[in-house]
Amino acid sequence: MKYRKLPKTSLLISEISFGCMSLGKDQYTANNFIHKAIDFGVNYFDTADLYDGGNNETLLGAAVIGKREDILLATKVRNQLNPNGKGWRWNPSKNYILEAVEQSLKRLKTDYIDLYQLHGGRIEDPIDEVIEAFEILKQQGKIKQYGISSISPNVIAEYAKRSDIVSVMLQYSILDRRAEEKVLPQLNKNGIGAFARGSLARGNTLKKVQLII
Repeated sequence: MKYRKLPKTSLLISEISFGCMSLGKDQYTANNFIHKAIDFGVNYFDTADLYDGGNNETLLGAAVIGKREDILLATKVRNQLNPNGKGWRWNPSKNYILEAVEQSLKRLKTDYIDLYQLHGGRIEDPIDEVIEAFEILKQQGKIKQYGISSISPNVIAEYAKRSDIVSVMLQYSILDRRAEEKVLPQLNKNGIGAFARGSLARGNTLKKVQLII
C-alpha cells in the first residue's frame, strides 16, 4: 500500500481508503471487511453521524477496538436526524457541532477524531460558527484536524480564506470530472488535500472503462 501525507498535517493516509457508508448493519460482517482492509494496509476509514442514524459509526468503532493506534478515523457532521427518527435536517450551528461530536466519539469508542468534516457544506451555512466550533474542538483535543465535504468552488474558497481546513472531500471519477475545472486548482493553490468519493461511480465507471476498451 502506498501512503500520502495530508497537506498541513503529519497524517499519512493510504491511497486506497475505506468509505463506510454501505458497510451494512451486521457487526460480524463489518469486522471482516474492516480487518481485511487493515491487513492490506488501509489505514483511513471514513464515516458520518448521519449514516444509518449513527449505527455506522458504532459498527466502525467496535471493529477497530485494539487497532486504534494503527488507523485514522474520519467522520462528518451537519445533518441532524429528526427527533422522530424519520428524515433529517441541515444543522451547521456551532452548538450542534459541539454536541454532535460527543455522540460520535462515544459511538466510535475513541477520545479523538483524526479528521472531522462538515458534511455537504453550503454558502448559506454560518461559516464563521462552523469554523469556531471546529477550532474549539481542536483546542480541546477532541479532533486532530478538520475539513469539509463540498463540490462548490465558492464554498471551498470561503473556507480556504477564513479557516485552517486541511482537506475537501469531493465527487470525482472518470464520469464526473467537474472538480478539475475549478476545485482541484484551488485546493492545490491553497495547499489543501483532496479526498475523492464516488471514484467508481457505483460501478458505472467500470462499465465506462469497458466500453472505452
